[in-house]
Amino acid sequence: MSISAAQVNVTVATLWTEPASVRAVDQKAIQHPVNAKGWISGLTAEDKKALLDENRVQSQLLYGETVYITDEQQGFAKVVIPSQASKKDSRGYPGWIPAVQLTKAENEDIEELHQLPIARVKEKSVMLFDKKGQEIIPLSFNTLLPISQEHDHFWEVITPHGAAFLKKEAVTTYPSIQAIPTKNGQSIVREAERFTGLEYLWGGMSSYGYDCSGFSYTMLRANGYIIPRDASDQAKSGLHIEKENVQPGDLLFFAYEEGKGTLHHVGIYYGDGKMIHSPTPGKKIEIQTIQGSFYEKEWCETRRYWKE
Repeated sequence: MSISAAQVNVTVATLWTEPASVRAVDQKAIQHPVNAKGWISGLTAEDKKALLDENRVQSQLLYGETVYITDEQQGFAKVVIPSQASKKDSRGYPGWIPAVQLTKAENEDIEELHQLPIARVKEKSVMLFDKKGQEIIPLSFNTLLPISQEHDHFWEVITPHGAAFLKKEAVTTYPSIQAIPTKNGQSIVREAERFTGLEYLWGGMSSYGYDCSGFSYTMLRANGYIIPRDASDQAKSGLHIEKENVQPGDLLFFAYEEGKGTLHHVGIYYGDGKMIHSPTPGKKIEIQTIQGSFYEKEWCETRRYWKE
């Protein structure tokens, strides 16, 4: 089939490894509208760990995000995500999304939307309203939607649900998606520390839960930097920094065998010998002292994406 554009029409869509990856306990994640909070709270510790150990989930996407469909079967669409660079596919991160969570669009329309002013959700969660003031769906932090008009207390935005409205105080606006200003490392850290205490979620890319590289990706994107999705790719881009020159906002990478083996984790340098990171299934985003922890010997690479 020919490649066609589509947009995510739920709060957060999970990118599955294949349609068969979905279990009975995952039904709330594949429905429309999605129930992300109910899905995550209904998973046991073993269920959450299996998302990683059994290679069930790849990533996630936020409402309004663009994908390109390359195949469809069993009620799922095989997609690539152009905003999430990956060595797995040069077109963007690949995986499967329930077709019901996508609204197809013309490629030309998507290009036009990218030229419009943009609203970025700055709160952990905000509500999207219709023109009658009725709630449509909640939106996660860092959701991006094009603006069509300004009203007294709302921005009118273009969405997969049609014209909708966001409260002005809940978003930050920019001239276009390409014009989101880049900020410094301290800004990245300040954004990140708002999420301390949020439980880890493998593949997570929303304020309902992040994995380690999803956390670093989102905090940098919120500050104007688009980086690769996975830690192994993140460690090969940006500017290499020697350990003695590390500064807040730099990404720290960790590998097995005291830094000589396979890379397995990424955190954001917090300052004062600490990092902020989303550690592993069952744990929460935390600020951790590196010295004396097992991360100290496994720290193998430091990369800087931010600029002064």
